[in-house]
Amino acid sequence: MLLVILITIAILLITFHYWRNCKLPPGPWSLPFLGYLPFLDPKNPQISLTNLSKKYGTIYGLWLGSVYTVVLTDPKIIKTAFSKDATTGRAPLYLTHGIMEGWGLICTEGEIWKDQRKFVFNCLRKLGAARSGQSKGKLEGMIMEHVIEFVEYIQSKSETVTIDPLEPLRHSLGSIVNMIVCGKTWDRNNETWKWLLQVQEDGTQMMGVAGPLNFLPILRFIPKFKNTMKFLIDGKYRQHGLYKTLIAAQKKNLSLNDYESSNFIREFLLEKNSKSSEIQEKFYNDQQFHHLLGDLFGAGLDTTLTTIRWYFLYIAKHQKVQVKIKNEIKEVLQDRQPALRDIPYLPLVEASICEVQRIRSVVPVGIPHGTTTDTDIEGYFIPRGTMLVPLQWAIHMNEEVWSEPEKFDPGRFLDDNGQIKKNEYFMPFQVGKRMCVGDELARSLMFLFVVTTLQNFRISLEDQNVDLNGECGITLTPKHHRLIFSKE
Repeated sequence: MLLVILITIAILLITFHYWRNCKLPPGPWSLPFLGYLPFLDPKNPQISLTNLSKKYGTIYGLWLGSVYTVVLTDPKIIKTAFSKDATTGRAPLYLTHGIMEGWGLICTEGEIWKDQRKFVFNCLRKLGAARSGQSKGKLEGMIMEHVIEFVEYIQSKSETVTIDPLEPLRHSLGSIVNMIVCGKTWDRNNETWKWLLQVQEDGTQMMGVAGPLNFLPILRFIPKFKNTMKFLIDGKYRQHGLYKTLIAAQKKNLSLNDYESSNFIREFLLEKNSKSSEIQEKFYNDQQFHHLLGDLFGAGLDTTLTTIRWYFLYIAKHQKVQVKIKNEIKEVLQDRQPALRDIPYLPLVEASICEVQRIRSVVPVGIPHGTTTDTDIEGYFIPRGTMLVPLQWAIHMNEEVWSEPEKFDPGRFLDDNGQIKKNEYFMPFQVGKRMCVGDELARSLMFLFVVTTLQNFRISLEDQNVDLNGECGITLTPKHHRLIFSKE
């Protein structure tokens, strides 16, 4: 172990010697080997990094263990930087790279990322997750089935019920995502389904960007971190075993004309069959297939689930805002079910969702990028292998842009005519070549869940002193809480 430490220090010293004459971004002093990690709040890394931006500016650099990191907090800089091919890599984080092994979509880069992103984008459009298209109505109908199931589940409990909405919301939303990805749903009490949902939540918390194992791989030999790795890897292989079964079932009945049962498994199989053997081996092999399904399910469920949970919590905390939103819904819909075509006519609903996405950025540290070659950002030298952090928390909580940023105020997103207005400092789905490919699906899910739930319930707090800080892993999730759903 001592030898590994000495080699790592030597590499860092050589790297420093190479870079010292280059114009790097300003930043804090860091310890050898550990970098700035000892001074970073592991529970709230977004706050530690935001405080540094106030001292060093909108672009600064620091060492996190063995990973040189550049933090960006200005939307214009981020848009310019993330439009470059040189920044489309993935950050050299040990946990994500060690577990994903360069497969899937989230952790891929280069040619495989370009091919698979294009496939996912086209597949989402085909399935109806786009602004327009023939399948949009079918997807909307499927979403509404599960939204209504969520509402009816709560109504079945009592006229007024006090619950943590996590489990019923996770089941209904997860069923939609799993139907899109795998073409299958399970009963809420199915043990496989309960395990799949739980392992997803646990993994998201364990794989936070600020985790020391990401930057100091040597820690994997310490029992605490060794157990974390074992849990994540065992969970991945069990999940892949489930995917093998689902894939095998669809292979038996694969048909070009079976549009009614379209999902990512079916589309991947069809796409694979249309490719040459060389392309199949590179981009459409089993490793890629299994990791891609895991990425699509996890990313599709976690961020949207977390946003809706924050929405219910904030709307319960702010009853006056809730009344205004419910009045808008009632006036426009006249007690009928919502449809996606209603979005332009419910600006306060849309503004309130935007405000929740701002005030509690689901990915507060952003999804880090990595530089694939040496590049330049704002006149600074950015070496190959640098981790680039688009710090959403700093952007969404910037006091110069958002007055009283901790105040929940949907009016920030409305113009003088009460219509939605854009703000360049609002980027919940990030920007650039690696921005969220499922943003349109996420918007549809959030809108339909929010409107249908508020049509049927008044939501209030059980505890007025509820914690609004959250817990930070990959995503910033609410701490467990209970809400009162009163039937309207």
